[in-house]
Amino acid sequence: MTIKIDKPGMLTSLQDLGRYTYQQYGVIVNGAMDPFAHTAANLLVGNPEGEATLEVTLTGPKLTFGIDTYIAICGADLTPSINEKPIENWRTISVKEGDVLEFGKCKWGCRAYIAVAGGFDTKREMGSKSTYLRAGIGGYKGRALKEGDTLSVCSDGDSFHPVSLNWFVSHELRAVYSNKNTIRAVKGRHFELFTKESQAAFFNEGFKISTQSDRMGYRAEGTALQLEEQREILSEPVLFGTVQVPSEGKPIILMADRQTTGGYPKIAQAAYVDLPKLAQAKPGDSIVFQEISDEEAQINYIIQKIQLNYLKTGIGLKNRER
Repeated sequence: MTIKIDKPGMLTSLQDLGRYTYQQYGVIVNGAMDPFAHTAANLLVGNPEGEATLEVTLTGPKLTFGIDTYIAICGADLTPSINEKPIENWRTISVKEGDVLEFGKCKWGCRAYIAVAGGFDTKREMGSKSTYLRAGIGGYKGRALKEGDTLSVCSDGDSFHPVSLNWFVSHELRAVYSNKNTIRAVKGRHFELFTKESQAAFFNEGFKISTQSDRMGYRAEGTALQLEEQREILSEPVLFGTVQVPSEGKPIILMADRQTTGGYPKIAQAAYVDLPKLAQAKPGDSIVFQEISDEEAQINYIIQKIQLNYLKTGIGLKNRER
């Protein structure tokens, strides 16, 4: 029960929802850059939300399936095909032994997530299958996939038999991927330490994602943001979406592979529901931050969770109708 990697793509690695409870030891959370697309892909093949998927970046891999199974691809549109016949994202797909999955041109976004029924049979490191690339921990041998690698699939997938292959994630649930994104954010704990001009610029002027961006963080190019006066900031915990500003004034948006603590002033915190937009942004794409309240951010998060529960319940009900 294996999948062979014929071509690895630009950067393809196993990721789940992260490695928690070890941050006090300096171990980062890690996990999928786009948690919504990752979760949706798993639900479409009957997996728990936290099962590992293949995170594909910009240029997709070429995979040969050694089993009959079901897959789902969510996130960026990298024009996937099976045996050279185009397939759609955001739906359950049947694959047969010998089928070849490959990808073409990147149309929208930059990261896609491939889930396989049953999940990938790989060891959990500190409670997670996520690949921590810099430390060589987790995933497949602690690294990105290479040509000739073989992934094993858990036998649990044998019990998944969807009643219909017409099941898909509706457009209303999906984030809209664009090269111009509005990212909702709440003021950070150091927002008032910045000059009035910098405060206004942050929420009114756009930024561009720099080429100096990766899974750890995105550097944003635009108006330099300055403090009223320079001061020492104690290092403290940081989150996915925390926006820090180093001394040169260019914001850094912390992403999935962020460090556990940071000592730069925090001007804002991106709302959780807009993390998919950030995850799918490429160097050169534009972002504009829109201020919202803590309450609005929490309400939007709850709404997204309710929508995912509808999806989960609906798939479960359909499968029970067999």
